[in-house]
Parts: sequence; C-alpha cells; structure tokens
Amino acid sequence: MIRLSQTLCKIFILLIFLSSEGSSNDKLSGTAKVIDGDTIYINNFKIRFSGIDAPESHYKGKSQICNSIETDEEIFCGNISKKALKDKIKNQLVICIPENKDRYNRIIAECFIEQESISSYMVKNGYAFDYVKYSKGKYQSDQNYAKDKKLGLWAMKFEYPWSWRKMNK
Repeated sequence: MIRLSQTLCKIFILLIFLSSEGSSNDKLSGTAKVIDGDTIYINNFKIRFSGIDAPESHYKGKSQICNSIETDEEIFCGNISKKALKDKIKNQLVICIPENKDRYNRIIAECFIEQESISSYMVKNGYAFDYVKYSKGKYQSDQNYAKDKKLGLWAMKFEYPWSWRKMNK
C-alpha cells in the first residue's frame, strides 16, 4: 500500500511538472537511447544536451582517451561518460525542453528525470563539462564541485572535449 502511494505521489508530481512547464507540444519525452555522454535519442529525435560537453566515445572513428593520474593507464573516458549517463537514465521517463537546433540538425535541449537536470547531474558528477561557450557558465558551480571532489573525469588527466575534437579533426 505504501509503495502504491509513493508511485501515485510521483505520478501526481510529474503531472504538475508537465502542466506547469507549458504545452506538451513544447517538449519531447519518452525512453531515451544513450548515444554519448551528452547525446540521446527519444522517439527518433537526436537530442544534444545544451550547455555541456562530454568526452567523445566515437568521433570520426576515434574514441577520446584519458589517463589515470596514478598509473598513466589509458582509459576510454568517452565510454565512462556514456556509461554514467546510461546508469542515470536506465528506463526512466526523460523530458526534454528544446531550445534550438545545431548545425548537425540535432535538437539542443535541457532534459530532466523527475525534475532533475541531466546536464547538471553529468557535470556535478564529473562526467561532462560546463561548455561555457554555450552555457554562459550555467553549470560552473556544478563543475567546481566535481573538480574540488575529484569526481569522475576530474580524477584523471584529460583534454576538454572541445579541445580534443579540434586536435582530431
């Protein structure tokens, strides 16, 4: 009985969230397929999270590599970021609020699970970075937190994804 009450409470909160954020035509929602640490598919729409950048798991046939600080072992950090996003999303409902489209025709959006920003989660846990060029520092405090605690990629030697892509054109 308690479990049913908790489930009904979550559904009620989600309905309030959906109705308070504008019309449903403004949103994309559904079960997400993870492509990368900052990119998902929902209902055949490719969605890139706004304001963050994650290491590349596959870019022009290459995967981004980070190094262990202690052993200098090579680590596929794009795969670490992708796995963190998969673990976060699982089969939960993802709700995205589109902002615009990028030059690759991906929808740029902020996405949420139960009102928690996925972008904020990824940056705060060290699996993505505040992409200041586009975020204007929106995720800077999340990034500072991850950096101070040496979470995720902050426990490794890495190139920022935008620098790594530039070197691997």
